[in-house]
Amino acid sequence: MAPRTAVMEAVEKLNYRVTIGDVAAQSGLDLNTAQREVLALASETGGNIQVAESGEIAYKFAPNFRAILVSRSFWLQVKEWLKGVWKWVFYIIRISFGVLLIVSIAIVVLGIIAATIAIQSQGRSDNDRNDRRSDNRGGGGFIWLGGWGNPFGNPFIMFDPYYYEPEQVRQRDPDEIGFLESVFSFLFGDGNPNADLEERRWREIASMIRSHNGVVIAEQIAPYLDETSRLEGDEYFVIPVLAKFNGFPEVSDAGTLAYKFPELQKVASERTAKTSHSYLQEKIWKFSQAPQGKIALAIGLGVFYLVASLYLGSLLGNTKLVAIIAANNLSVFVDLSYRFLLGYAVLFLSTPLVRYFVLQYLNGSISDRNQKRAARAEQIQKPSSTLRQKLDFARTFATKQEVIDQNNLAYTTEQDLADQEYAKMLKEQKP
Repeated sequence: MAPRTAVMEAVEKLNYRVTIGDVAAQSGLDLNTAQREVLALASETGGNIQVAESGEIAYKFAPNFRAILVSRSFWLQVKEWLKGVWKWVFYIIRISFGVLLIVSIAIVVLGIIAATIAIQSQGRSDNDRNDRRSDNRGGGGFIWLGGWGNPFGNPFIMFDPYYYEPEQVRQRDPDEIGFLESVFSFLFGDGNPNADLEERRWREIASMIRSHNGVVIAEQIAPYLDETSRLEGDEYFVIPVLAKFNGFPEVSDAGTLAYKFPELQKVASERTAKTSHSYLQEKIWKFSQAPQGKIALAIGLGVFYLVASLYLGSLLGNTKLVAIIAANNLSVFVDLSYRFLLGYAVLFLSTPLVRYFVLQYLNGSISDRNQKRAARAEQIQKPSSTLRQKLDFARTFATKQEVIDQNNLAYTTEQDLADQEYAKMLKEQKP
């Protein structure tokens, strides 16, 4: 997800009033990026800055800030329009795979019928030795084919491989998949289930830090990371977390390390931080999220398509039909068209088969990483005496959330400075 989009979604989820720490924790962005994007968004949408008497800063946005942003940016308007158009274009692309399957099956079936009729007509013509022989041959053979081609076109036009070539498509919501789209799901799956893994990782880490009052130890961060150990006691893996959320270490006399993240404790309003899991769980790849009945139908049609294609190939090898095709100068065209149809039939069944084994390998790796993270989380839940000492040391630095209350602001861009000074003076004069 783009940083700007992530910040906009975070502002909406946090009720349009945020601190930089709020946005970083909600979006998973590092603090520097969050600050840059929040300032840019406030500038472009007329957001307001609120400064607490403690000197901390909150940003307040209008609920319709998206509409303001779109109205001020031509390219965002174009992007929104293209997004709406792409939704329908992508739908057409998805169902094209199902349409291609059905059309290809129809072509093969019609091709079998046409080839069978042509062979039978040619056989009758060969056995007819009377005066009607030439007429019958003309009506049932060469002229019959030519007549079908005029005005109805050449029967072998059905083998044209260029009419229904599919294009690459992207993932869609599997809950809305119909049969035509289930063909695409059967062939290519439904996209990477962990496309947002990094965003989830940093969101979970930020929530975990906040739930421990802004101070944690390395063992509490480890269940959310992939690689955590090079040498015994080496806590190098914490460095990216420190850099992302402006954290810094505290060291005990015994050399124990705890990590403080004061920026994450500054909030625009009191918030309860909860982590959804005690460790980061990668999602398992699913072969397809389409209904099983539709997948079975797609497989059945694919098998029928392959068998029918092979049977059509045997008919096209008949010497009588070869002569008819050659007489109409269609040999190259029919050969290429049949190769395309047969190739698609083979790929239709082999592509999901290969993908199945690839997914088994990927899921094995995912399960292994999840088990390692779960084991690290269990160490925290059942700490040893040494680990308990580290946790106790970290708690000594714990800090409460610093709420930037709207009722105790030193300055806000929402009001004239003179009015704010006057209101402040009246407030100070109250007994």
